[in-house]
Amino acid sequence: MCENCGCTVTGTETRAQHAHGEHHGHVESIEVLRGLLAENDRLAAHNRAHFDAHGVLAINLMSSPGAGKTSLLERTVEALSSRVRLAVIEGDLATENDARRIRAKGVPAVQITTGNACHLDAHTVHRALDELPLHALDLLFIENVGNLVCPASFDLGQHLDVILLSVPEGDDKPEKYPVMFRAADLVLLTKADLLPLLPEFDPARAQASLRALASEAPVLHLSSRTNFGMDAWCAWLERARARHRAGAPHAPRAGADDEHAAAFRSIGA
Repeated sequence: MCENCGCTVTGTETRAQHAHGEHHGHVESIEVLRGLLAENDRLAAHNRAHFDAHGVLAINLMSSPGAGKTSLLERTVEALSSRVRLAVIEGDLATENDARRIRAKGVPAVQITTGNACHLDAHTVHRALDELPLHALDLLFIENVGNLVCPASFDLGQHLDVILLSVPEGDDKPEKYPVMFRAADLVLLTKADLLPLLPEFDPARAQASLRALASEAPVLHLSSRTNFGMDAWCAWLERARARHRAGAPHAPRAGADDEHAAAFRSIGA
Protein backbone atom coordinates (compact mmCIF):
# COMPACT_ATOMS: atom_id res chain seq x y z
CA MET A 1 0.00 0.00 0.00
CA CYS A 2 1.27 3.49 -0.72
CA GLU A 3 2.25 5.80 2.12
CA ASN A 4 1.30 9.23 0.80
CA CYS A 5 -1.73 8.81 -1.47
CA GLY A 6 -4.33 8.59 1.31
CA CYS A 7 -5.11 4.89 1.00
CA THR A 8 -4.52 4.36 4.71
CA VAL A 9 -7.56 6.49 5.57
CA THR A 10 -10.31 3.95 6.23
CA GLY A 11 -12.14 5.30 9.23
CA THR A 12 -9.29 4.31 11.57
CA GLU A 13 -6.84 6.89 10.28
CA THR A 14 -5.38 7.80 13.68
CA ARG A 15 -3.99 4.32 14.16
CA ALA A 16 -2.56 4.22 10.66
CA GLN A 17 -0.97 7.64 10.88
CA HIS A 18 0.54 6.78 14.26
CA ALA A 19 2.05 3.60 12.84
CA HIS A 20 3.53 5.33 9.81
CA GLY A 21 4.82 8.21 11.91
CA GLU A 22 6.36 6.24 14.77
CA HIS A 23 7.54 2.96 13.26
CA HIS A 24 10.00 2.40 10.46
CA GLY A 25 10.06 -1.38 10.08
CA HIS A 26 7.91 -3.00 7.44
CA VAL A 27 6.65 -5.60 9.96
CA GLU A 28 4.77 -2.94 11.95
CA SER A 29 3.31 -1.51 8.75
CA ILE A 30 2.12 -4.94 7.68
CA GLU A 31 0.30 -5.39 10.98
CA VAL A 32 -1.42 -2.02 10.55
CA LEU A 33 -2.43 -2.98 7.00
CA ARG A 34 -3.84 -6.28 8.21
CA GLY A 35 -5.79 -4.51 10.94
CA LEU A 36 -7.19 -1.96 8.52
CA LEU A 37 -8.24 -4.62 6.03
CA ALA A 38 -9.79 -6.76 8.77
CA GLU A 39 -11.84 -3.83 10.05
CA ASN A 40 -12.81 -2.93 6.48
CA ASP A 41 -13.88 -6.52 5.78
CA ARG A 42 -15.99 -6.59 8.94
CA LEU A 43 -17.89 -3.49 7.88
CA ALA A 44 -18.11 -4.72 4.28
CA ALA A 45 -19.85 -7.87 5.51
CA HIS A 46 -22.28 -5.63 7.41
CA ASN A 47 -22.94 -3.60 4.22
CA ARG A 48 -23.54 -6.79 2.24
CA ALA A 49 -25.96 -8.11 4.83
CA HIS A 50 -27.79 -4.79 4.62
CA PHE A 51 -28.04 -5.08 0.83
CA ASP A 52 -29.22 -8.68 1.08
CA ALA A 53 -31.89 -7.81 3.63
CA HIS A 54 -33.37 -5.35 1.12
CA GLY A 55 -32.86 -7.55 -1.95
CA VAL A 56 -30.42 -5.05 -3.50
CA LEU A 57 -27.70 -6.23 -5.87
CA ALA A 58 -24.57 -4.07 -5.37
CA ILE A 59 -22.04 -3.74 -8.19
CA ASN A 60 -18.63 -2.11 -7.83
CA LEU A 61 -17.40 -0.35 -10.99
CA MET A 62 -13.63 0.08 -11.19
CA SER A 63 -11.28 1.46 -13.83
CA SER A 64 -8.58 3.99 -14.49
CA PRO A 65 -9.70 7.64 -14.70
CA GLY A 66 -11.52 8.47 -17.92
CA ALA A 67 -12.44 4.91 -18.91
CA GLY A 68 -16.12 5.88 -19.13
CA LYS A 69 -17.74 4.72 -15.87
CA THR A 70 -20.11 7.66 -15.50
CA SER A 71 -21.07 7.68 -19.19
CA LEU A 72 -21.81 3.97 -18.91
CA LEU A 73 -24.03 4.61 -15.89
CA GLU A 74 -25.92 7.35 -17.72
CA ARG A 75 -26.68 5.01 -20.62
CA THR A 76 -27.54 2.20 -18.20
CA VAL A 77 -30.05 4.37 -16.36
CA GLU A 78 -31.64 5.34 -19.66
CA ALA A 79 -31.93 1.69 -20.69
CA LEU A 80 -33.10 0.13 -17.41
CA SER A 81 -34.73 2.69 -15.14
CA SER A 82 -38.22 2.03 -16.53
CA ARG A 83 -38.11 -1.53 -15.17
CA VAL A 84 -35.29 -1.63 -12.60
CA ARG A 85 -35.02 0.64 -9.55
CA LEU A 86 -31.49 2.05 -9.61
CA ALA A 87 -29.23 4.20 -7.47
CA VAL A 88 -25.56 5.17 -7.63
CA ILE A 89 -22.81 5.94 -5.14
CA GLU A 90 -20.13 8.07 -6.79
CA GLY A 91 -16.53 8.19 -5.58
CA ASP A 92 -14.15 10.99 -6.54
CA LEU A 93 -11.38 12.93 -4.86
CA ALA A 94 -13.35 16.18 -5.32
CA THR A 95 -16.52 17.74 -6.85
CA GLU A 96 -20.08 16.47 -7.20
CA ASN A 97 -19.89 16.51 -11.00
CA ASP A 98 -20.60 12.82 -11.56
CA ALA A 99 -23.43 12.61 -9.03
CA ARG A 100 -25.09 15.60 -10.70
CA ARG A 101 -24.94 13.84 -14.05
CA ILE A 102 -26.63 10.76 -12.60
CA ARG A 103 -29.29 12.76 -10.72
CA ALA A 104 -30.11 14.54 -13.97
CA LYS A 105 -31.22 11.13 -15.27
CA GLY A 106 -33.80 10.92 -12.47
CA VAL A 107 -32.23 8.39 -10.11
CA PRO A 108 -30.73 8.87 -6.62
CA ALA A 109 -26.99 9.46 -6.49
CA VAL A 110 -24.77 10.06 -3.46
CA GLN A 111 -21.37 11.63 -3.97
CA ILE A 112 -18.45 10.56 -1.77
CA THR A 113 -15.52 12.98 -2.01
CA THR A 114 -12.47 11.25 -0.63
CA GLY A 115 -10.06 14.18 -0.44
CA ASN A 116 -6.66 12.49 -0.87
CA ALA A 117 -7.83 8.86 -0.61
CA CYS A 118 -7.41 6.95 -3.85
CA HIS A 119 -10.26 4.46 -3.31
CA LEU A 120 -13.55 3.96 -1.56
CA ASP A 121 -13.80 1.67 1.45
CA ALA A 122 -16.56 -0.04 3.39
CA HIS A 123 -16.69 2.77 5.96
CA THR A 124 -17.40 5.54 3.41
CA VAL A 125 -19.95 3.38 1.59
CA HIS A 126 -21.67 2.56 4.89
CA ARG A 127 -22.14 6.26 5.60
CA ALA A 128 -23.49 6.90 2.08
CA LEU A 129 -26.16 4.22 2.56
CA ASP A 130 -27.93 6.46 5.07
CA GLU A 131 -28.85 8.72 2.15
CA LEU A 132 -30.34 5.99 -0.04
CA PRO A 133 -33.79 4.32 0.07
CA LEU A 134 -32.51 0.74 -0.04
CA HIS A 135 -36.03 -0.61 0.49
CA ALA A 136 -37.01 0.97 -2.85
CA LEU A 137 -34.03 -0.26 -4.90
CA ASP A 138 -33.17 -3.29 -7.00
CA LEU A 139 -29.68 -2.38 -8.14
CA LEU A 140 -26.96 -0.20 -6.62
CA PHE A 141 -23.88 0.83 -8.58
CA ILE A 142 -20.81 1.98 -6.68
CA GLU A 143 -18.55 3.95 -8.99
CA ASN A 144 -15.14 3.70 -7.35
CA VAL A 145 -12.38 6.29 -7.58
CA GLY A 146 -10.51 6.04 -10.89
CA ASN A 147 -7.48 3.94 -10.00
CA LEU A 148 -6.26 0.50 -11.08
CA VAL A 149 -4.40 -0.31 -7.84
CA CYS A 150 -5.95 0.21 -4.39
CA PRO A 151 -9.70 -0.21 -5.08
CA ALA A 152 -9.26 -3.93 -5.72
CA SER A 153 -8.03 -4.48 -2.16
CA PHE A 154 -10.99 -2.96 -0.34
CA ASP A 155 -14.22 -4.92 -0.16
CA LEU A 156 -17.16 -2.50 -0.04
CA GLY A 157 -19.88 -5.07 0.54
CA GLN A 158 -20.57 -5.41 -3.17
CA HIS A 159 -21.71 -8.64 -4.74
CA LEU A 160 -19.96 -8.22 -8.10
CA ASP A 161 -16.95 -6.35 -9.51
CA VAL A 162 -17.04 -4.91 -13.02
CA ILE A 163 -13.77 -3.59 -14.48
CA LEU A 164 -13.71 -1.17 -17.41
CA LEU A 165 -10.79 -1.25 -19.84
CA SER A 166 -10.98 1.52 -22.43
CA VAL A 167 -9.43 1.20 -25.86
CA PRO A 168 -7.21 4.35 -25.56
CA GLU A 169 -5.53 2.85 -22.46
CA GLY A 170 -3.86 0.02 -24.34
CA ASP A 171 -4.42 -3.73 -24.30
CA ASP A 172 -1.73 -4.52 -21.72
CA LYS A 173 -3.59 -3.30 -18.63
CA PRO A 174 -4.57 -6.79 -17.35
CA GLU A 175 -0.88 -7.70 -17.47
CA LYS A 176 0.19 -4.53 -15.65
CA TYR A 177 -2.56 -4.55 -13.01
CA PRO A 178 -3.24 -8.24 -12.30
CA VAL A 179 -4.77 -7.75 -8.83
CA MET A 180 -7.48 -5.50 -10.25
CA PHE A 181 -8.34 -7.66 -13.24
CA ARG A 182 -8.21 -10.91 -11.31
CA ALA A 183 -11.01 -9.52 -9.11
CA ALA A 184 -13.32 -8.97 -12.11
CA ASP A 185 -16.64 -10.74 -12.53
CA LEU A 186 -17.01 -8.94 -15.86
CA VAL A 187 -14.65 -6.87 -18.01
CA LEU A 188 -16.12 -4.18 -20.24
CA LEU A 189 -13.98 -3.12 -23.19
CA THR A 190 -15.21 0.48 -23.40
CA LYS A 191 -14.89 3.10 -26.15
CA ALA A 192 -14.99 0.21 -28.60
CA ASP A 193 -16.06 2.63 -31.34
CA LEU A 194 -12.42 3.82 -31.36
CA LEU A 195 -11.01 0.42 -32.33
CA PRO A 196 -10.82 1.29 -36.07
CA LEU A 197 -8.82 4.40 -35.15
CA LEU A 198 -6.46 2.61 -32.77
CA PRO A 199 -5.40 -0.59 -34.53
CA GLU A 200 -2.57 -1.06 -32.04
CA PHE A 201 -5.19 -2.13 -29.49
CA ASP A 202 -5.77 -5.85 -29.96
CA PRO A 203 -8.87 -7.11 -28.11
CA ALA A 204 -7.66 -10.70 -28.45
CA ARG A 205 -4.37 -9.80 -26.76
CA ALA A 206 -6.23 -8.08 -23.91
CA GLN A 207 -8.43 -11.12 -23.41
CA ALA A 208 -5.43 -13.47 -23.54
CA SER A 209 -3.77 -11.40 -20.79
CA LEU A 210 -6.94 -11.72 -18.73
CA ARG A 211 -7.06 -15.50 -19.20
CA ALA A 212 -3.39 -15.74 -18.23
CA LEU A 213 -4.50 -14.51 -14.79
CA ALA A 214 -6.75 -17.59 -14.51
CA SER A 215 -9.76 -15.27 -14.85
CA GLU A 216 -12.86 -16.62 -16.54
CA ALA A 217 -14.64 -13.26 -16.46
CA PRO A 218 -16.58 -12.59 -19.65
CA VAL A 219 -15.46 -9.67 -21.82
CA LEU A 220 -18.04 -7.44 -23.49
CA HIS A 221 -17.27 -4.79 -26.11
CA LEU A 222 -19.16 -1.58 -25.50
CA SER A 223 -19.47 2.03 -26.58
CA SER A 224 -21.54 4.39 -24.47
CA ARG A 225 -21.38 7.01 -27.20
CA THR A 226 -22.96 4.81 -29.87
CA ASN A 227 -24.84 2.41 -27.54
CA PHE A 228 -22.99 -0.50 -29.14
CA GLY A 229 -22.99 -3.44 -26.71
CA MET A 230 -25.50 -1.88 -24.32
CA ASP A 231 -28.04 -4.66 -24.91
CA ALA A 232 -25.49 -7.31 -23.91
CA TRP A 233 -24.47 -5.31 -20.82
CA CYS A 234 -28.07 -4.80 -19.71
CA ALA A 235 -28.84 -8.48 -20.29
CA TRP A 236 -25.87 -9.41 -18.08
CA LEU A 237 -27.20 -7.10 -15.36
CA GLU A 238 -30.70 -8.56 -15.61
CA ARG A 239 -29.33 -12.10 -15.29
CA ALA A 240 -27.20 -11.10 -12.30
CA ARG A 241 -30.20 -9.48 -10.64
CA ALA A 242 -32.34 -12.55 -11.25
CA ARG A 243 -29.68 -14.82 -9.72
CA HIS A 244 -29.40 -12.54 -6.73
CA ARG A 245 -33.15 -12.51 -6.18
CA ALA A 246 -33.22 -16.28 -6.45
CA GLY A 247 -30.62 -16.49 -3.69
CA ALA A 248 -27.91 -17.95 -5.92
CA PRO A 249 -24.45 -17.45 -4.39
CA HIS A 250 -22.03 -15.03 -5.97
CA ALA A 251 -18.43 -16.03 -6.53
CA PRO A 252 -16.14 -15.02 -3.64
CA ARG A 253 -13.68 -12.19 -4.18
CA ALA A 254 -10.47 -13.40 -5.75
CA GLY A 255 -8.09 -12.90 -2.85
CA ALA A 256 -7.04 -9.38 -3.78
CA ASP A 257 -6.53 -8.44 -0.13
CA ASP A 258 -4.07 -11.29 0.40
CA GLU A 259 -2.20 -10.39 -2.79
CA HIS A 260 -1.76 -6.78 -1.74
CA ALA A 261 -0.69 -7.81 1.76
CA ALA A 262 1.90 -10.17 0.24
CA ALA A 263 3.17 -7.43 -2.07
CA PHE A 264 3.39 -5.01 0.85
CA ARG A 265 5.25 -7.63 2.91
CA SER A 266 7.97 -7.73 0.28
CA ILE A 267 8.70 -3.98 0.58
CA GLY A 268 11.98 -3.54 2.35
CA ALA A 269 12.47 -7.28 2.69
